Amino acid sequence: MNVHHLELFFYVAKHGGISSAVRHMPYGIQQPAVSGQILQLEEYLGQKLFHRRPFALTPAGDRLFRFIQPFFENLEAISQELRGQGNKKLRMAASTALLREYGPKLLNRVREHIPDLKLILHEADQAMAENYLLAQEIDLAVTELYTSPASGIRSEVLIELPLVFLVQSQTKLKKAKDVFDQRPQPLISVPATSALFRSFQDGLRKKSIDWEITIELSTLEMIQTYAESGYGIGLSVRAPGLKFGPGLRAIELDEFPRLRIAALWQEPLSVVPARFLEEIRKQARRTQQTS
Repeated sequence: MNVHHLELFFYVAKHGGISSAVRHMPYGIQQPAVSGQILQLEEYLGQKLFHRRPFALTPAGDRLFRFIQPFFENLEAISQELRGQGNKKLRMAASTALLREYGPKLLNRVREHIPDLKLILHEADQAMAENYLLAQEIDLAVTELYTSPASGIRSEVLIELPLVFLVQSQTKLKKAKDVFDQRPQPLISVPATSALFRSFQDGLRKKSIDWEITIELSTLEMIQTYAESGYGIGLSVRAPGLKFGPGLRAIELDEFPRLRIAALWQEPLSVVPARFLEEIRKQARRTQQTS
């Protein structure tokens, strides 16, 4: 069996078609060449490996892909490790708040052991982080976790953060019940697709309450600004390092689900990502002990 043909099939199966595979190949090759060599592989095996339009692996193609996938997906990692580069690079994705609040401190601890660390950071939520991992573009992600990760992705919940309402400090609202009794009021939140708002919606459903976003913002900091200015009720979390201004009162939603922050990765995890993950675990334990 021609190993190069297997490599081409791996990229076709992974990226869902020949044209997409050509765009992701680590070296230049034309689409007709890929098509021709895949046909040779199918002729050799006497099996059709996938349907072209719409793309779908046949049972034989699925079996072959699952057999060769671990080998080809780990080639780059073992290559870098043997050349000494894999021990100096960290490719990571995380939410903006996590990168800003904890990224520099944690990276400094890793740099104590690896001074010439090469760093590649991406901003991502859970869905984006999983896509990066499946495409082998990152080694590790730390982000909000709402649903079970895709097959092949490991997850570990590091900390759970309580949801809070943010109201102006001079208001008479003291408890979550006070806020719900005052509805309808404008709700200020991050997008409806976020883990934060979806967790909030889960709590609302248990109370048979409907409350949609009136002002949608991209960051927790902006939510604080608009809530403090009196534009409505802000939805946020009580998180270490996230400080609320003097003009705001935070009201915890005790009966609501907590926002889970988790690490996501695929095995095997190389030296640098594994060291960084251990630093994240230590930070999470310290945070829980002081909260």
